[in-house]
Amino acid sequence: MSIFDRIAPIYGMFFNFQVRYFKKIRDRAYHEIDIKKYDSVLDIGCGTCALCKTLADDGLSITGVDTSVRMLNQARKKLKDSRVELIHIDPDDRLPFEDKSFDLVITSYVAHGLQREERLELYREMRRIARKTVVIHDYNKERALLTTVIEWLERGDYFNFIKIAKEEMETIFEQVREINVDKRASWYICYCKNKGKEDQDI
Repeated sequence: MSIFDRIAPIYGMFFNFQVRYFKKIRDRAYHEIDIKKYDSVLDIGCGTCALCKTLADDGLSITGVDTSVRMLNQARKKLKDSRVELIHIDPDDRLPFEDKSFDLVITSYVAHGLQREERLELYREMRRIARKTVVIHDYNKERALLTTVIEWLERGDYFNFIKIAKEEMETIFEQVREINVDKRASWYICYCKNKGKEDQDI
């Protein structure tokens, strides 16, 4: 059983708090990117789907994917009145979508927990699937003691990620804009290579 399967019930307890948080983040980012203008959205690593719920309430067509069965079970309980498609994926498999399947592809607090090659593969997949834009919601360089301790215990790649996040993404995407949406979090807004200028939300 993965750590995310174990902690799924705890995440479920904070679902409403997370929905309020994501609504604040969406509003803070509005001057840079208007999420509501995208018709179809894929959320990679959706967890209990607080972000999916936020976007679904805005009238967007949302698909959420996650490797944790128990996270998705929590999500189904929380999304009884929302039209969100949920799909369980195997972490070793390519995402089950055709190229350019979604207007927007987003992920929240996933990238920092992956090793570098895994992150690059995630970025490549996001670029492949996105028709217009990719948003990576994750930590910025403003470290907190509690986060430092937790990330050290989890043995992810947080400490490297926060040093090179934007530069690393720029090896995959044509343009990356970082905007601070919280004290210790950023939205890395990424535009796909070979995409027409008229599609960019600039």
